[in-house]
Amino acid sequence: MTFRPLTPRMRQLPPKKSAVLSVLDVGASKVVSLIARLTPTSPSEALPDRTHRCRVLGIGHQRSRGVKAGAIVDLDAAESAIRLAIDAAERMSGVEVDSVVVNMSGGRLSSQLFDAKIALRGKAVGRSEIHRVLEAASAAGSYAGRAVLHAAPTGFWLDGAAGVRDPNGMIGDELGAEMHVATCDAAAARNLMLAIERCHLSVAAMVATPYAAGLSTLVDDEVEMGAALVDFGAGTTSIGVFAGGRIVHVDAIAVGGAHVTMDVARGLSVSLADAERLKTLYGACIASPSDERDSIAVQRVGDDMDHSSHVPKSELVRIIRPRVEEILEMTRDRLKAAGHGIHAGRRLVLTGGGCQLTGLPELARAIVSPQARIGRPLGVEGLPESAKSPAFAAAVGLMIYPQVAGIEHFEPRRGDRASSGDDGYVSRVGRWLKESF
Repeated sequence: MTFRPLTPRMRQLPPKKSAVLSVLDVGASKVVSLIARLTPTSPSEALPDRTHRCRVLGIGHQRSRGVKAGAIVDLDAAESAIRLAIDAAERMSGVEVDSVVVNMSGGRLSSQLFDAKIALRGKAVGRSEIHRVLEAASAAGSYAGRAVLHAAPTGFWLDGAAGVRDPNGMIGDELGAEMHVATCDAAAARNLMLAIERCHLSVAAMVATPYAAGLSTLVDDEVEMGAALVDFGAGTTSIGVFAGGRIVHVDAIAVGGAHVTMDVARGLSVSLADAERLKTLYGACIASPSDERDSIAVQRVGDDMDHSSHVPKSELVRIIRPRVEEILEMTRDRLKAAGHGIHAGRRLVLTGGGCQLTGLPELARAIVSPQARIGRPLGVEGLPESAKSPAFAAAVGLMIYPQVAGIEHFEPRRGDRASSGDDGYVSRVGRWLKESF
């Protein structure tokens, strides 16, 4: 089956070109819109692949509606929330938005690895040979009902010698490539794009949430040596594994912070709004000696508004901890099943609003990896203090994505000729002008 990604693909932002970028983080708990100006700068030594300085011009966020487990379930409600978030960011920045880079959390994120090889017959490797071997690797997969979010080579080998990063100009008899392809359900991608297009916006690119969160929170050494990132969202917990300077695996679990809130609501017989408040103010994953003595007031469903009950804080911890343990154990098992447990053992980075629950990093160190830390957005100017939290990691990562989009493999558009003989001088110059200026 031919390799035809459904989601829009973005060309890399040229290193010497400035741009104004709009991004949209559509989650189950909130919708965030950021508008930023990207200006060229010298490459960062600590942060991977940063070629531009990013300054936030406008921000808007709204309570999410019509989204469940990262997928659209009510088109009108989702459209309304997106419109409000975009409008707030436009008013603050004074910039009118016409296209956005958006994230994808739902749609059963998953990864596949494909490999292929081509004969060189002693000739030097050129861009056409690299393109041919990547085409062969991508064509090996089956994508029925799936939309391709990312397709990037994880490594090349030349005459059996692995670990080649860029084979261009090298000589050999056989060139091989391994490609990582991240996909989601095509229906989930279509409906998210439809909700955005109904706001009279186009989608410039769609990025897997754990990839975006990793771009904003991981430092160079973590991306190179290997790290697992876990984004604790409201509807889903998504996982990304980075190694060798690339993302090599994505996954998602359809359980998140909203399920913790539901457990609290059921366990204490309170409304969902009160359960969220109790979880945020008093919730914890690990008990402390004072929990039995400390009491919290709860307004049970059906009780008189003037009458509230009091329960020990330890009761809230007993409700929250089992669900958080379940999420962490599922994360650990998914990483091991995919063969990436070693990366989690080296480093675990926690992002997303759910990771701010008191005691969660300690529990993650006990269950998943002894080396765990909270990941916050790095290297972005103009963020308000309220947005410098793990909850905004994915949104900030979407602003970094255009700087690294060039590592991905692009399929020729339908109707294009694959052979270089049909790619004339004028068309090559035109493409160069379009991509560079």
